[in-house]
Amino acid sequence: MSDAGVTAAPLPSSRASDLIRLLHLQPHPEGGHYREVHRSPATVQPDDGRPPRSALTTIDFLLAAGQRSAWHRVVSDEVWHLLEGGPLRLWLLTPALDRVHSVELAPASAAGMPRQVVPAGWWQAAEPLGEFAYVGATVGPGFDFADFSFLRDDAPAVEALGRLQPDLLRLLR
Repeated sequence: MSDAGVTAAPLPSSRASDLIRLLHLQPHPEGGHYREVHRSPATVQPDDGRPPRSALTTIDFLLAAGQRSAWHRVVSDEVWHLLEGGPLRLWLLTPALDRVHSVELAPASAAGMPRQVVPAGWWQAAEPLGEFAYVGATVGPGFDFADFSFLRDDAPAVEALGRLQPDLLRLLR
């Protein structure tokens, strides 16, 4: 993966830096750092016309304070799992572009849960609310960059986000 489009961010905390080094994480185009940790050798045929995909993929993904996962969507379901740090604010925009809401990934308690499913085709963005958030992101059918797009490249989606919650335009890059 190319580093094109990856912007510099504040230096991560000591623990976040340790995780980046220990887990061999690399800059991700949407922000933060990542590494694919599993790609199923089994394949499935999506029923939406896409070519065969791995049945399942998962990555380690880390956002340090001041970093963000820019608005994007994936054509498959994605499950975010908070592994360490946090909390993490996950923003969601419906495919109909008519509603924005957020969830907070945090250790399991009455106030938060450690995982969230983002349905296929929903726009999503994320930002840590603490020093860092280390998450796993699992995608099924498996992730392929052909199934990934940035909201900033979709004029109707940018216009809708600006109308619904203009302060979240800050998460375009």
